Amino acid sequence: MKPTHVRLRRACAAAAVASVLIAPAVAGSASGATSSARSVTADTPFPQLTPAVAAQLDAAIRQVMRQTKVPGVTVGLWAPGKGSYVKTFGVADKATGAPMTTGLHVRIGSETKTFTVTALLQLVDRHKVGLDDPIGTYIAGVPNGNRITLRELAGMRSGLFNYTLDENFSKKLEADPEQSFTTRQLLGYAFEHPVQFAPGAKFDYSNTNLILLGLVVEKVTGRPLHEVITKDVLAPAGLRRTVFPTSAAMPVPYAHGYTDQTASGKIEDATGWNPSWAWAAGAMVSDLEDLRSWARTLATGRLLTPATQAERLKTTPMNLEGDGYGLGIFNVQGWIGHNGSIPGYEVLPVYLPQARATMVILLNTDDSYHGQEPSTLFGEAVTGIVTPDHVYPGHKPFVGRSG
Repeated sequence: MKPTHVRLRRACAAAAVASVLIAPAVAGSASGATSSARSVTADTPFPQLTPAVAAQLDAAIRQVMRQTKVPGVTVGLWAPGKGSYVKTFGVADKATGAPMTTGLHVRIGSETKTFTVTALLQLVDRHKVGLDDPIGTYIAGVPNGNRITLRELAGMRSGLFNYTLDENFSKKLEADPEQSFTTRQLLGYAFEHPVQFAPGAKFDYSNTNLILLGLVVEKVTGRPLHEVITKDVLAPAGLRRTVFPTSAAMPVPYAHGYTDQTASGKIEDATGWNPSWAWAAGAMVSDLEDLRSWARTLATGRLLTPATQAERLKTTPMNLEGDGYGLGIFNVQGWIGHNGSIPGYEVLPVYLPQARATMVILLNTDDSYHGQEPSTLFGEAVTGIVTPDHVYPGHKPFVGRSG
């Protein structure tokens, strides 16, 4: 099977650090007990974002662009009292040569998971659901549904097969990326496969988990998921340029997205591809400023009670020391958030609490470089300069079995 098929089956599953960190092929084992990822000391240094530091960042970002051949990238860094660094590089539209600008919308892939899980946790705060409720209480026909809890779904420890790894799903999506999928179809692909392990036995990233959680939110609220997220999450968070789409249309203005996850293996414009197949796991759209705001809101738990946020931030080890996955969120070398990848786009919005620093990286491609997510390489280059004791993702990239 050619690599493009492997990546397409995993698109949007790259989220949670980088695909090589959490892909089913390489994810490290973990027990049901939680642990904390490496903490950041209270005196975590963060440099003044002077012209000299900006010049270092410019050079590092341009070097990664040359290596990866990314068409366009936007990088934002903010820390109280340290200034800011916001810069765009390259083009937003290869056909016209229009440059990347800071106000462009992009698809955010698995960053969507943070919104879906937030909607679920709001229901926990309202005592409408319990984290340790079995999924079978809400959704019938789930393998092991009487044992798998909502907590295990949100924490990627359910053992359910990831539908985006199904061969038939991959072929169908690749044949017509503009078609629409239903949740019944997506779960059908997943449930054709046996359960991978007992609930809670280990960490294994699966988009199937989020489809189920989206259905729980819909069932309990009696409203469509896109409406719940828009009214209950986006509005109170003050995010006016973030959208849960119900079609393939992109809100204007937008960056064109490019992918080689195509039937021919050649790079194509994926801007208009239908994200319905990703739904609660990866369909949303946002921009730089909204993701900057959301990164802090997510990490600090502004929309949740302190008790529920504390549950969210309890992490299960992934496969590298200092990295952990909570409930629809990760802690990677102290950076808290989630990343996202979907054909044509990648995003990396994260927050370093003790430095109160935010980093957002947006790309208009998901084409891997030697098996690595390009957003990870940009994140590593940037944090290597501004937070050398907390480099995202904390290792020299290596090539995993999936791209």
